[in-house]
Amino acid sequence: MTLILTRRHVQSLLGFDECIAAVEAAFRLHAEGRSLPPGVLGVRSREGAFHIKAAGLELSRLYFASKTNANFSDNPRRHGLPAIQGVIVLCDGDDGRPLAVMDSIEVIRRTAAATAVAARRLARPDAKVVTICGCGNQGRAQLRALTRVLPLQRAYAFDADEATARAYARDLSAELNLDVRPVTDHVEAARASDVCVTCTPSRQPFLFRDHVKAGTFVAAVGADSPDKQELETALVAASVLVVDVLDQCASIGELHHALDAGVVTRQSVHAELADVLTGRKPGRRSAEEITIFDSTGTALEDVAAAAVVYEKAVAAGAGLTVALGN
Repeated sequence: MTLILTRRHVQSLLGFDECIAAVEAAFRLHAEGRSLPPGVLGVRSREGAFHIKAAGLELSRLYFASKTNANFSDNPRRHGLPAIQGVIVLCDGDDGRPLAVMDSIEVIRRTAAATAVAARRLARPDAKVVTICGCGNQGRAQLRALTRVLPLQRAYAFDADEATARAYARDLSAELNLDVRPVTDHVEAARASDVCVTCTPSRQPFLFRDHVKAGTFVAAVGADSPDKQELETALVAASVLVVDVLDQCASIGELHHALDAGVVTRQSVHAELADVLTGRKPGRRSAEEITIFDSTGTALEDVAAAAVVYEKAVAAGAGLTVALGN
């Protein structure tokens, strides 16, 4: 029997704190060799693209998850549809049974959870000001997650659509009891920040080396395909770079562009996040260094989040159970 879970189910079952804990555990398990190696496949369509990401983790059982997301950035403007839509199929990793099929949209908080996990090790512990570039659903999740791990006092919200940034600031100021301000100049905001998160569909760099002061932590989230880029390669080269998964970032992340530009090598990468979490490599080493987390979104995070949702749904009797084989 397979459990069908809607976006509303996922939203109610996946809390931020437990998602952060699950994602951190996923990276640790990966470092210990208790994972099925993550893979990614990208397929271009006429107006957008599909991403298929898959991996497995040894949790309460061996879980395997495959996520198929469609990313059509013009959807809201042209069709009134979300830019990102998709599903996660969660399976038993030992016998292949499909355990659950769930909407993937609320699972985007797993990306924000990874940023929070990285921020604990790579941001200055006294970081108080953050700039969020990209005020969609992911941008909202990023700020919610960061407030759980850093003593933030102010956030600057930047988006290509100024109305979106204003709505973001209004909503999250009230929700988080935080001073969130919409801005039209992301450069000035970034220079005044201790943390900068980029989560946009940009295909050209907009955050440069001279936009970032010493000691800043940058979470680069938007580059999840080879044609996307948010950071100047010189910024990547001048920073301490930590990646979620090295091979994946070398293919589709900010590291990919820096490698192509010849300004870094794979050996220049300081660590995978798993190495930092397990103590194989240090996190932030000084108050002055610029640290970057190249976050391409590994399926390890999807497995961890989906397993939390599934186990809580089973315990609560939530969702619709169907026999797919009938």
